[in-house]
Amino acid sequence: MEDYDIIILTDERYEAPDETNWYQANILGEERLLMAGLEARGLRTKRVAWSNAEFDWKRARAAVLRSTWDYFERFAEFSAWMDGVVSGLQFFNAPELVRWNVDKHYLRDLAERGVNVPTTQFIERGEKTTLREVMETNGWSEAILKPVVSGAARHTYRLNDANLDVHEAVLCELLREEAMMVQPFLGNVLTQGELSLIVIGGRCTHAVRKMAKQGDFRVQDDHGGTVHPHTPTADEIAFAERAVAACPQLPLYARVDAVLDESGALSLMELELVEPELFFRFHPPAADALAAAIAERLCAL
Repeated sequence: MEDYDIIILTDERYEAPDETNWYQANILGEERLLMAGLEARGLRTKRVAWSNAEFDWKRARAAVLRSTWDYFERFAEFSAWMDGVVSGLQFFNAPELVRWNVDKHYLRDLAERGVNVPTTQFIERGEKTTLREVMETNGWSEAILKPVVSGAARHTYRLNDANLDVHEAVLCELLREEAMMVQPFLGNVLTQGELSLIVIGGRCTHAVRKMAKQGDFRVQDDHGGTVHPHTPTADEIAFAERAVAACPQLPLYARVDAVLDESGALSLMELELVEPELFFRFHPPAADALAAAIAERLCAL
């Protein structure tokens, strides 16, 4: 007998969050909004860390990936866990979408499907190349280096001629364990920030603007970035919905992160389908929209 209809998957650090900590309070607050929407539809819910070895996953019908924000630090373990429970549990988003989206090679797929993505050069694990070669080949004076599997700006570096030699050693070390990618640095992120457009069931529900702290380029709050309300324009909504429609299948939820490129056009930085922060605190109806979409999918099973 299943005890729960839907498990809200989290990180073991946040399974019993400290509500006096603003960061953890945000996590719990947003997940409570989703749980309230699910429970209003008669669905039994529980928050559980994906890595909780004591929880019997046969007790649940389905799970939604939410604040599993340690997955990229424990990627092999996370992948093995997902493979182990997937046959008996319905996942949102679907496992095949998650596997496609955890590796940023997906940007190449989206570019081929007409989404505006910055020129991206992937450097595969063990490949012998230098950052100077990459920069010179592409004609870049500034660029961003980051892993293809990552989050929270882990090993994300801003490159220029003055610091290139230092980062050559960093690249060499990282390539021993993982693939990396290089993109041109889009300077508009410093003045206009990064837009995060939330898409539920293929429709954009709301958006926020993320700004880096003075002297930094990383917009994540882990690095001092701040989040601000933003009313998306018709063009921004269309961009977000087109990007999501270009996925191999329509995700239940997505966050489209975009920056204006040098031509003034929106350019996709990330399409987050695994565990994106969806900023429900800025627009609570979106949590209810996700709850409704989950309930509809569960009824169809």
